[in-house]
Amino acid sequence: MSGHGAPETLPIDATGLRVVVIAGLWHDVITDGLIAGAGRVLDAADASWRLVRVPGSFELPVAAKAALESGADAVVALGVIIRGGTPHFEFVSSAATDGLTRVALDTGKPVGFGVLTLDDEQQGLDRAGLPGSKEDKGAEAADAALRTALLLRELRG
Repeated sequence: MSGHGAPETLPIDATGLRVVVIAGLWHDVITDGLIAGAGRVLDAADASWRLVRVPGSFELPVAAKAALESGADAVVALGVIIRGGTPHFEFVSSAATDGLTRVALDTGKPVGFGVLTLDDEQQGLDRAGLPGSKEDKGAEAADAALRTALLLRELRG
């Protein structure tokens, strides 16, 4: 499991930060777990947030860019891509990853990366923050977005 070596984090105060959680519609049980995990972190940090749904992971970058350009301080991008028998997995995974990286660099604002690229559904269930899951990647993505937004505020202050 990839969670080995994760840093311990202390609670943070993100009062005043505006965050948009953007999530794909595919694999709803896993995605809903990711959204719940992100929401728990955002609520605990007192961030202001809203949820936007997109058709799939390929659409995450354009929605993230629009949210950040419309005033959001950070975005949490959540999606699920499961490997199949065609190259589609590689194309969508690469497009989502490269696109979200570009959005963060172009806007100068953080994008929490919660896009799961999986060999099978069980790997997603193990990472979705559901009862019995070993990891909570939605929570991790939200935490990273908040901490980076606060760091950027400090660096630019």
